[in-house]
Parts: sequence; structure tokens; C-alpha cells
Amino acid sequence: MQSPPQPTAAHAIETVFRMEFPRVVAVVTRVVRDVGIAEELAQDALVAALEQWPHSGVPDHPGAWLTTIARRRAVDLVRRRETYARKLQEIGRDLEDVPPPQEPAAPDDIDDDLLRLVFTTCHPVLSPEARTALTLRLLGGLTTPEIARAFLVPEPTVAQRIVRAKRTLATKNVAFEVPYGPDREARLGSVLDVIYLIFNEGYAATAGDDLLRPALCEDALRLARQLAALMPKEPEVHGLVSLLEFQASRTAARTAPDGTPVLLEDQNRRRWNRMLIARGITALDRAGAAATGAPGPYALQAAIAACHAHAHTYGDTDWTAIARLYGLLAARAPSPVVELNRAVAVSMAEGPGPALRIVDALAAEPALRDYHLLPSVRGDLLLRLGRTAQARAEFERAAELTGNTRERELLRARAARCGDS
Repeated sequence: MQSPPQPTAAHAIETVFRMEFPRVVAVVTRVVRDVGIAEELAQDALVAALEQWPHSGVPDHPGAWLTTIARRRAVDLVRRRETYARKLQEIGRDLEDVPPPQEPAAPDDIDDDLLRLVFTTCHPVLSPEARTALTLRLLGGLTTPEIARAFLVPEPTVAQRIVRAKRTLATKNVAFEVPYGPDREARLGSVLDVIYLIFNEGYAATAGDDLLRPALCEDALRLARQLAALMPKEPEVHGLVSLLEFQASRTAARTAPDGTPVLLEDQNRRRWNRMLIARGITALDRAGAAATGAPGPYALQAAIAACHAHAHTYGDTDWTAIARLYGLLAARAPSPVVELNRAVAVSMAEGPGPALRIVDALAAEPALRDYHLLPSVRGDLLLRLGRTAQARAEFERAAELTGNTRERELLRARAARCGDS
């Protein structure tokens, strides 16, 4: 019997680089004070790995290796350019003697440079769209097509945002730092949004052969926990941590052994991580204790996730409470996606008929035109109403829209079952 094909060295290097890319960029940015140049130097380190690792083998600490190579080239660049002479003096002449940063040893331990990079790329000189796109690129390691799908916008738009954002940070000489006081508060909303989007890309990948990208979820959760330690009096920070803890608790149950997605109603809840659920409850309590007014969007989403976590079975879920919370969320942070999620909750609390009216009202939303979950939800509602032919068409359309192979297979299987029925 033939042994399964082994991954190529180039594929292994690409996987390692994608995992380590944000940390390499963060460390190098501290040296050159320019995220665009730092990204180029990180790419140079990848080229060096592609040249050397196939012959020498992958080093024991590949992240440290990549960081060292990129950092040495950054020091060389600083020394070569006269315009960087002053910065070189500020940084010190012993850069080469400073050992590379150690990789995080514990789930809650994360490099300060990563937080600096998040706050730098979320600077107010950038538009909200540019902040999020650039941070997803540098912190999440997402490609331009992946970011475009996350934003539901064309790829050229995202590419332009990233290029302009890096240019703006350079021309405005934005400091590479974690700000304090009002400056920190001004950037907090963008930082939370970015961490959430990074987690979401790992939780349900927009493209590729796998539904999950666990490394992205772990990085986002570490960032959120570190931010909560940095800003313990901010209720929305704790709300985001709570939401991500609850979501991460379901990871092991979301796919079958062969990688096939498992719908929420079919998940084995004994596989949900009770420790993460407990952490989510604690963070949600902290959000409530720190709040001085109505709960914010992330606290509301965490409360919704808590409803699922408290239900021992799918049938025990308090859908009425979830629908009510989605109503509050839609009032606090209105968006077509929130309204689509509210429709799902309404369908379980009141029936598919009222929910279908909500979904049909979203059909004209430009942001949802290529969003595969819209026809997927509509197909589920039509199926429950007995309109199987229409349901099948919706599932087939959803399968065409998704860029994720696993989701496409699941949707086509659902469409086929409509034909069988």
C-alpha cells in the first residue's frame, strides 16, 4: 500500500511563515519604525528560508530563525540609510547583540510587540476600513482575497487600502507604541474589531480546504486576553474576551474527524471545552461589573454565546432570549449580518415564516449580495416550510458563493438531500 504523499518543504515553510509572520513583522517594526518596510523584510526572511531550509532542515525554533534573519537585515538597512542615522542612535548600537524574542510559552503570554503593532495599525490617521485591512494583513497574516471576503468588498479596494495605509503611517511618522489615556481609548474600537475579525477568519475560514484555522483563533484570543489585562476597566474588552472564549470552547465539536463541518444542532456538547466556557462566564461578569450603562455590542454577543453555552442540549436553547438579545444588538450596532443572525433566532423562537420575511427584506442589501450565508439561511427556512425545490436552489447558490471547500461540500450535500426528500 502506498504511503500518503508527504508535504513539500516549500509547503511546510509556507505554513510556518504564515504562523510566525505577525510576530516577525512586529519585532522588525520596532527596529525600522515602518510597517511597510518591516513587511518587506519579513518576506525577505521567507526567501532565505526557502533557499536554506530544504537543505539544512527546518530549525528547532523557526519563528526565532525568521525573526533573527529579518532583524539583521533591518539593522543593515538602518545603518545603510543616512535618514535613519538618528533612529539608529536612539535604538542603540548593540542591536545585533540583543537576542531574538522568545516564543510565547503560555496561552496568556504574548509579545508586547504584537500589541504595539495592533495599536499602530489602528491609528486615527487611518480610516476605519484601512485600519482593519492593514491589521488583518499584518497581524492575521491574511491575504488580500481573504480580507476582501471578510469585508465583502472587491479585492482591488482592499489592496489600495493596505498600500495607502502603510504609506500614511510612514509619512505621518506614527510611533510604534501602545498609547495611553485618551489616545488609547480613541483606538480601542478599531483594535477590538480587528481582533474579532482575526478570530472569525480562524473560526470559519473564508477560503481554503479547512473550515478552521486554529492558529488565528489562538492569536486573537491571546491578544484579547492581553488587552483585558492592559485595560481592566473597559467593559467591551471583557465582552470581547468573553465572546471569544465561548466561541473557542466549541472548536473541537465543530468538525468531524475527516474535517467535515458539524452544524450547531448536531454537535456533541460533551466535546465543548468547559474550562473555556468558565472563562467566558467570568469575563462576561467582569464586563457587567465594569459597565456604567447599557451593554456594548461585544458584551451583547457574549451574552448570546452564553445562552448557547448554558444549554445542555440544542433543544434546551433559550431562543426567545437569544432573539431578544439580537434585537438589542441590532439597535446598538445595526448591520445586515446582525439582522440575518436575528432571523435565525426568530426562526427558532417563532417559526420559519416570520424569519423568512426578515431574510427576504435583506435580499436587496448590497453588502450581502455575495454573502453565502444569506442563501444558506434562506434555504434552511424554505426547507422547514416544506418548499424543498426552492430550498435546494438556495443551497446550491450558497455553495457557489463560498470560497471554503468544506462549507461548499456541506451545502451541496444539503441541496442533494432536498432532492431526495
